[in-house]
Order: sequence, then structure tokens, then C-alpha cells
Amino acid sequence: MIRFLPRRPHLFWIALVACLCSVPAAAASVCACPFCTMQGQTLTNEVGQASMVLYGTLQNAQLGAKGDFGEGTTDLVIEAVIKKHEILGDKKVITLPRYVPADKNSEFKFLVFCDVYKGKVDPYRGMPVRADGNIAKYLEGAVKVKDKDVGTRLRFFFDYLDSSDTEVSNDAYKEFGNADYKDYRDMAKTLPADKIAAWLEDPKTPEFRYGLYASMLGHCGKEDHAKLLRNMLDDPRKRLNSGIDGVLAGYVMLKPAEGWDFLHGILKDPAKEFTQRYAALRAVRFLWDSRPDLVKKKDLIDGLCELIEQSDISDLAIEDLRKWGVWEVADKVLKLKNKPSHDIPIVRRAILRYALSCPNMPEALAFVSDLRKKNPEMVKDAEELLKLDSGAK
Repeated sequence: MIRFLPRRPHLFWIALVACLCSVPAAAASVCACPFCTMQGQTLTNEVGQASMVLYGTLQNAQLGAKGDFGEGTTDLVIEAVIKKHEILGDKKVITLPRYVPADKNSEFKFLVFCDVYKGKVDPYRGMPVRADGNIAKYLEGAVKVKDKDVGTRLRFFFDYLDSSDTEVSNDAYKEFGNADYKDYRDMAKTLPADKIAAWLEDPKTPEFRYGLYASMLGHCGKEDHAKLLRNMLDDPRKRLNSGIDGVLAGYVMLKPAEGWDFLHGILKDPAKEFTQRYAALRAVRFLWDSRPDLVKKKDLIDGLCELIEQSDISDLAIEDLRKWGVWEVADKVLKLKNKPSHDIPIVRRAILRYALSCPNMPEALAFVSDLRKKNPEMVKDAEELLKLDSGAK
């Protein structure tokens, strides 16, 4: 979506026309939810930032006196008030300061986000939405629960994850993407397991949602649902998709011993695709950070020690060991410096950061001292990055 400055109505309308010709793209990014691939500003947040939000149809477009497209007016026939401002009163129609001809048979209606500036309605964003969609109902409900606890809010958004209105469905998913696991852990125990299982079995379900849905199923599912997750992991068409980390975690949640054996089998097999092993690493991170009740920490450490021997993913595993303060395997990490397969800049830097962080271990101190003589800039850069990392925490 395109964003526009308030108190500049002409930009709003230019954007409105542009939106009609564009397809919104959702960019994957790092999420608060460990298994979600979409986050960022949600419609509920945008509604909260606006003075007033209206939903309706554009009619009666009138050109200005000069006949310039940039002048004129258009009526918004209000069908729903998502967020009201006292300036609206009982009006059912407001006139917006821009000429935008509307097709009576258009498949779009519009969300109009407004400020109120110097006693006037100041529209700053127009969002075309499907006329047959349910976005007005969705946002009205979202506004009602916005001050509730996070679990209650997410339970509301859960019911819209399978909405046929893509704008609504993706926004509900984004609400989970912005939430920490702890925010939906307890709520997930009460979810309808069979409904989630049906989503996972539905070929129309976007693959990037597997992680969230499977992690939910891990809380509310039964043994049959563990079989479903295992079938997904065994399916060559699905096991390399995004979200498989959540499927692995869900499997461990439902069957801890069996699930861990499967997960560990991926970690120790360098012949597995990188994406599989990386998904397994992400699942280990989740188990370490959020569910230490499922797998012993020693077993998780052993799993990462399998990965550090694999040069294409070694640096990531070493970084996790460093961040977790796992120094009892320092000999295994430092040994890698002599392996030709690990003579890769990114791996060597990871070993160095680990050694710099490792407290008072003679082998680590000797390694850093030797490297400081051979490549002082490399050591200096690593020390500065560690300071930044420490400051960020």
C-alpha cells in the first residue's frame, strides 16, 4: 500500500487512482511470531492513527471550474463508519475535495482515512477494497477488541484467517506475525484443531502459512494431528517450503520424543537440503527460547554440534551457541579453525566471535591472540560488532 501525507488532499486522490491500478505486495520479513513471514502495519493500527475512517461508495464526481482533473469534488456515500469523529455528526454523505469519476458497476468500494484539520475533514488515504468483501465488518470488530488482552484480540483475528477476502485474511495473519509466541500460546490451546488441520490439508492454503498453523495445531491437536504433520514433513512437495520450521515444532509439541528424533535426524544429515536443515535450526531456536519443557537443553546443544560440522550452515549454529552462552563445547568450535572445509570467511568470523566471547578459556585466548597478530583488522572488526550486538540487547 502507498502512504500519503495528511493535509495534502490532492496526493490522496492521486494515490487512490494509483491503487486501482496496482497489486499490493506483502514482503516477508523477520517476525515477532517465530513462524510467520509477514508483519508490519496492520489495518487496525492504521485505523487507530486516523481521526476518522469511513467506508462507502464514490458518487457524483464533479469537475472544477477549470475542468482540471486535479480540481473538483466527489461524494462518498457512507455505508459504515469504522471510526467516528464528532465532525461527521449524522451525515450519510460527505464531499471530498477531488474529482474521481466512479463506475457505477465498479467491483470496488473504498476505505477513506481522514484527519480533521482546522475544522475540516482532511482525507489522506484512499484504499479500494472488494465490494463483496467483509472488510468493514472485520474492522468494526477489530476496533471493538483493540483494548482487550492480546489473547482475546488474536482469537478474534483467528476467525478471519480463512476469509475469502484476501485483504482481510492477510491482515489477520499479519496480526499474528506481529505477536510474540507467548501472546498466543495459551489461546492456541483452545482453538478448533480440526479446522486448523483442514487448513493444512487444503491445497489452496498459502505455503507461507504452514508454520503458524502447524504451531497452533501443536497446542490443540491430538495424535492424529501429529500424523498429519509427519505426513507433511515426509511429503517432498511440502518439506522444502517456508513454514516447515513451524511444522517441525508442532510435531515436537504433539510427540516430543518422536518429534525430536525426526528433527535431530535432519540436523545430523549433511545430505539434506540446506532449507530443511535451516528449518530444523529455526525449530531448535524455538525449542530453546520458548519451549525448554519439551527437549533437554543438552540434546538441543548436541543437535547444534551436528550442524557446526557442516560448512554451509556452520556459522549460523556457532552464532547460536555464542548467543546462548554455551561454552562447554568450545573445543568443538575451535577445532573447526583447522578444517579446510571451514576455511570460509563467514565461518572464520563466527569462530572468532565465539572465541572472543568465551570467558577465560586458554584455547580461546590463544586463538584470539594468534589471530590478532596475523590479522588485527579482522579481530578489531569482530570486537566492534560484538559491542554493537551487546548494545542492541
